[in-house]
Amino acid sequence: MIPEELRYTEEHEWVASTGENTVRVGITDYAQEQLGDVVFVQLPEVGHTVSAGDTFGEVESTKSVSDLYSPLDGEVVAINDALVQTPDSVNSDPYGEGWMVELRVSDPDAIEGLLDADGYKALVEKE
Repeated sequence: MIPEELRYTEEHEWVASTGENTVRVGITDYAQEQLGDVVFVQLPEVGHTVSAGDTFGEVESTKSVSDLYSPLDGEVVAINDALVQTPDSVNSDPYGEGWMVELRVSDPDAIEGLLDADGYKALVEKE
């Protein structure tokens, strides 16, 4: 499942525009399948500044611990607090209730530089 309206990173994060200069970020369905059952999610504080490619948190599953990478430069303006109580939302609804953070991005046009659905599908098929 690769929603057409989203953008993607090579590290398997998805990005959805939520406003003029804000985006919502999570991990893809492919990523959650590779991880297995998610049991813990560590997210940054609201107000934390991130740069594209930097780690901003972790996802712990029954198989491993994986870093989360920021897809864009910006500031964390919201986190999904519900993941503290229900980290398995990442598995059951990665593009909905399983979102991780919202960012106010420095350069809203930078989202166009991320992979589109076809580019992400090609990446996944190579792995």
